Amino acid sequence: MRHGEFRHPRLVPVYDAECPWSRDDEWFLAVVSETPGVRVLDLGCGTGRLALALADAGHTVTGVDPAHASLDAARAKPGAERVTWIEGTSAVLADGSFDVAVLTSHVAQFLVADDEWARTLADLARALVPGGRLVFDSRDPEDRRWERWNPVDSRRRIALPDGGVVQAWTRVHAVAGGRVDFTHHYLFGDGEELLSSATLRFRTEKELRGSLRSAGFAVERVLGGWGGEPVGRGDGEFLVLARRE
Repeated sequence: MRHGEFRHPRLVPVYDAECPWSRDDEWFLAVVSETPGVRVLDLGCGTGRLALALADAGHTVTGVDPAHASLDAARAKPGAERVTWIEGTSAVLADGSFDVAVLTSHVAQFLVADDEWARTLADLARALVPGGRLVFDSRDPEDRRWERWNPVDSRRRIALPDGGVVQAWTRVHAVAGGRVDFTHHYLFGDGEELLSSATLRFRTEKELRGSLRSAGFAVERVLGGWGGEPVGRGDGEFLVLARRE
């Protein structure tokens, strides 16, 4: 199945358990909160980890995601009534309705085709007010993160809230043209194994800057790590901060 962590009822809780609050969430929260009480779009909000924290910090938050099972999980969490949850893509966004838009957890990389990425950026530009901020993360291809996505280096044990344990590992199938195809394997304690396949796009900094410029954004800065390090000296990330012109 494609993107099972977000769509399969048994895998969504596994995703939540494997991806708790961390320093990337702290970074996004701090960036958004540089201006108090803004209208925030969390595009690709998943199960709502950051959206709920943004609402708790006093922002007006809308979480948009195409995965029904993920949104079900988000709506069931404490404080969920403070967030507006919408099932869909960037196409559903109303014009000029947000001050800040965030795409976290490498959501930008799931927009693989150039035309899909361009359409999404155009929708975001349309949905942001003039001067509105766009903030997102994307892995630096120079870091070659996919080389660690193999059955040995990626093998992990995920403890679930109900006491169960899932054994997981990842295998890459193809790397070409900035695209990486891979499959996550999840083995449950009762013997059921679920597979989740995906393709991610690793764009260079030049490609990201060019696409943003074409969509009407001015890039403020690109960082390389969650501690504010420059590109190439941080965590193998591109942390992009841009403004709608």
